[in-house]
Amino acid sequence: MKKNRMIKLSLILMVSLLSISTRAQNKDTVWTLPLCIDQAMQKNISIQEKALSNETNKVYTEQARADLFPSVNASISQNFQWSKHADANDNFGPYTNSNGTSFGINSKVTLYNGFKTQNTIKQSELSYKAGGYDVEALKESISLEVLSAYLQVLYSEELVRNSQKQVESTSEQLTLSEERLKLGSVAKSDYLQVKSELANENLTLANATNQLQLNQLTLMQLMEIPITSKFSIEQPKFDISKDLDTGLDADSIYETALSIKPQIKSAEMNQQISELDISIAKAGYQPSLTMSAGLNTSYQSGLGMAYNNQLQNQIVPTLSLTLSIPIYENRQIRSSIALAKIGTANATLNETNIKNQLRKSIEQADVDYNSAITQYQASIEKFNSAQESYDVAQEKYKQGILNSVDFLIQKTNLITAESALLQSKYNLLFSKKILDFYTGVPLTL
Repeated sequence: MKKNRMIKLSLILMVSLLSISTRAQNKDTVWTLPLCIDQAMQKNISIQEKALSNETNKVYTEQARADLFPSVNASISQNFQWSKHADANDNFGPYTNSNGTSFGINSKVTLYNGFKTQNTIKQSELSYKAGGYDVEALKESISLEVLSAYLQVLYSEELVRNSQKQVESTSEQLTLSEERLKLGSVAKSDYLQVKSELANENLTLANATNQLQLNQLTLMQLMEIPITSKFSIEQPKFDISKDLDTGLDADSIYETALSIKPQIKSAEMNQQISELDISIAKAGYQPSLTMSAGLNTSYQSGLGMAYNNQLQNQIVPTLSLTLSIPIYENRQIRSSIALAKIGTANATLNETNIKNQLRKSIEQADVDYNSAITQYQASIEKFNSAQESYDVAQEKYKQGILNSVDFLIQKTNLITAESALLQSKYNLLFSKKILDFYTGVPLTL
């Protein structure tokens, strides 16, 4: 007993250490974009449900293939009966019992049914492949959500850093203004103006920090990991100037997307599936040929023959061919064909709609990308101009030839321009990644 208790304690300790190690590893992990996407792919419930749903198509495929082979059944029957027998004078005596045993093995296979079985196999295989593409389409959709959330976190982190720098800068200015107030070189209103600006920037920093936490929350929830304050993502080094490629063509991107996007492949396969529905329905007009074979024997008491002797001598092999010719099926076949044709028309419309939606999405992404380029370039010019004006104003303010009101106006202009530049930078990056996504480029930074 003592030995068993020690073993249990050792196992509990090992599990606890592994759990602590795993949690520590998760807290210390610096999440890159590919790691975030992989985590979401593994843990997302919708993806798992979609994959499990597609497994049913696999089962149907295996069942359809098995229908090509004959079915085999064995049977054993034991029966008892009681009856009265008449004598020579037609007098019936008491009930007498008898019993019998029969054994059989039978097999049946469909030789021809208008290729219905073969078309059902093809249909099941296509359904399984289409289901796989549906899973991939869902993964891509969630990957884009992770990308957007990841960039939002990066943007928020940079916004927090900029806000912290502004607070530090204004704190220094407040110290300088306080010294000048003591010397009597500035009015108290100037000092209070700087103090008020510092309060506003502290509020801006608090709001930026809160927004960062909300964006981190969104990303962690997409990744299906527990919320932790230790969560951190990689700060990738990327050259935004490489994304200023205006030579991208929406038509060529669309042609590439048509050949690689899973939703397009799924729609094309669903179109083929619907066409096979018509062939399967038309098979109802064709005759079906089945073959049956069996081997049966039996024993009956009261025949004066031994059990084994009866079984050996009453073996009856059977073989039969059955040709079933449809003559009138109460319009069921015609209705099935009509419904299958309607289904094919719907599948065609659905395929066209999916392709149109893809084209529209790419056209919109192309417009967004070119607009993002223009906005980013304009933001750079505005920021550079605001930076130059701020540098001049800062120098004048240090020399005491510019009051705090005019200086803070220039500083506010710089903060606004810097915020616009930051937003336009990540907007451009996201727009470019969307176009890359449609051409099959992996989502990385």
